[in-house]
Amino acid sequence: MKNHITARLLIVAAGLAGAVGVMAAATASHAGESRNLAAIATVCLAHGPALLALGLLGRGRILRTAGLVLAAGTLLFAADLGVREWLGHGLFPGAAPLGGVAMMLGWLAIAVAGAIRSRQSD
Repeated sequence: MKNHITARLLIVAAGLAGAVGVMAAATASHAGESRNLAAIATVCLAHGPALLALGLLGRGRILRTAGLVLAAGTLLFAADLGVREWLGHGLFPGAAPLGGVAMMLGWLAIAVAGAIRSRQSD
């Protein structure tokens, strides 16, 4: 049951990341140059497909955990930059760097899952 819920959460996160990424890219192109919007678009459009793949194909505790950490980091990073863009302040001090660290940890966990699975296959 947990696997099913995690998969659904990752697929929802993928859809949200994709939608936010497209909206940020469109807004940035029509509203003038914005580093925040460009960063949101880049991060969301890069991580959305990864989250979708993890939601559809991610097997094992490490990959599911990596997906959740990656999703949380993406959400935190994009939310902080969005709040900065439109409200003039961040969510809380260090929110974007915390989101960035979470994304890096998620990607490293994916690498670990691949290395462990590769070794077990040999």
